[in-house]
Amino acid sequence: MKISFHPKLLDCLPGYTQAQLGKDIASGITIGVLALPLAMAFAIASGVSPAAGIWTAIVAGFIISALGGSRVQIGGPTGAFIPIIYGIVATYGFGNLLIATMLSGIFLLAMGIFRMGQLIRFIPVSVVIGFTNGIAVVIFMAQIKDFLGLQIDSLPPEFFSKIKTLAASFHLIHWPTLALSLASLAFLLFYNRMAQVPRLAYLRRAPGPLAVLVLATATTALLDLPVETIGSRFGGIPQGFPGISLPPLSLETLGKLISPAITIALLGAIESLLSARVADSSIEDRHDPNQELIAQGLANIAAPLFGGFAATGAIARTATNIRSGGRTPIAGMVHSLVLLAMVLILAPLASYIPLATLSAIVVVVAVNMGEWHEFKKLRRFSNNYRAILLSTFFVTVIFDLTLAVELGMVLSCLFFIYRMSELTRIERLPLKEHEREPVFLHPDGSLRIAAWRLYGSLFFGAVNKLEALLDPHAGHPEVVILDMQSLIQLDTTGLEGLENLLNQLQKRGCTLIVCGLNSQPGSLLYRSGFIDHLGDENVCPDLTAALARAGELLPPLQEDEA
Repeated sequence: MKISFHPKLLDCLPGYTQAQLGKDIASGITIGVLALPLAMAFAIASGVSPAAGIWTAIVAGFIISALGGSRVQIGGPTGAFIPIIYGIVATYGFGNLLIATMLSGIFLLAMGIFRMGQLIRFIPVSVVIGFTNGIAVVIFMAQIKDFLGLQIDSLPPEFFSKIKTLAASFHLIHWPTLALSLASLAFLLFYNRMAQVPRLAYLRRAPGPLAVLVLATATTALLDLPVETIGSRFGGIPQGFPGISLPPLSLETLGKLISPAITIALLGAIESLLSARVADSSIEDRHDPNQELIAQGLANIAAPLFGGFAATGAIARTATNIRSGGRTPIAGMVHSLVLLAMVLILAPLASYIPLATLSAIVVVVAVNMGEWHEFKKLRRFSNNYRAILLSTFFVTVIFDLTLAVELGMVLSCLFFIYRMSELTRIERLPLKEHEREPVFLHPDGSLRIAAWRLYGSLFFGAVNKLEALLDPHAGHPEVVILDMQSLIQLDTTGLEGLENLLNQLQKRGCTLIVCGLNSQPGSLLYRSGFIDHLGDENVCPDLTAALARAGELLPPLQEDEA
């Protein structure tokens, strides 16, 4: 197998202009400024330190841009990972999260090497919408603790236990924290709406999350508000480079982490390729899904060495990059360098950042990431579509993403099989032009031949429909013609059904003739030896030739029979 490794950056460097460099640098600075509060907020919501989120954005973001298959993809921690990361940390601890992240990187790397990028697109949109909305609900629920200032050591990952814990602590709302959370939320919503007004477009230069973060941090520091901050909970953010190290590993631990790692890899692949596909439509380009998965894999292997965790393509930051004029991977690489500079220079100031404001930022992200309008449109679609979407949604919220995607895919496959089996038909063909030919008639006037036409796909979900040809009520023909001109696909179970039909007809002294074979069914019938059993002379190009062959096979009736 030939491994293809061709980052999009290599395609962008020839003909790269100074003007585009200026746009990429400006866009990279904008995205870097936006990524700082998001990286910290996502990390804290995931149950890890804000520094872990920042170094994830720096290391993984740089690798995804430099080695990825998209011109404009921005990588880093995302909201979709929050419930997964939180559950892993709660169950296995932060050290094992790093191992699970590296394992997911190996899985993503393998998916890219074995060119599985296109397979991600086979996931039905109903499943994607279901788990996306479910993740949004889970993220929102996880923010209730910090949004209200509840004094809870840690929320249990299980849904009903989480509800019970929140309900039991609801009377302990910390009112200064709630006031700051509501103020931050209101400011963020108002700011984002005002930034959409054409005459206030200059507000877009300072992203909403950064604006509210600066304002809330300054207010908290100047007024000495009695709210929890990054400094009070985490001791601030270390200034300087983290030590590169490998987390301890054992075979017992490795076995337990395979399932979480697969979940991270699956979600990372889906989100990054969805983000790249959305970006393609905006810049009229086409990403390389396999190269993108390779970059995602390398990023998730490298980030844990610096204390980072799972990363993927971020749709919102990628869209902002496009709006800001970024058109090459240089913009994403600059964004990582801007984050690095901010950590090295401004880290001491991060101690004053209030967790309530970061919680408000994540709440807005959760609300915006959900495609809530799809619930209103459910009545327009089939019951199958509704069942898949709602099942995936509720299982994501109540249990976990892996089970939700598995259930959604199983339901999708079952409904598809049922639909395909409904489209497969076997119909009796009238032979009116032969009803008066004595050679084709039994003494009672019934035809000595029966012709049937197959439509659609003869596969394991529809092979039972061949039973109609053996129905005693269909008469006792001496020749059965099977017209396959409308049969587009045949699988091995369908082949077995045809072999059984041939054997049953031969036991009755009846001859089977097939005609109108298309390429795929014909190829399988010849390769399997079915045609050898049937006889080449009983394979005809069309129905007319098959009827002529039937006439040759039917012996003339005796006078007493006639």
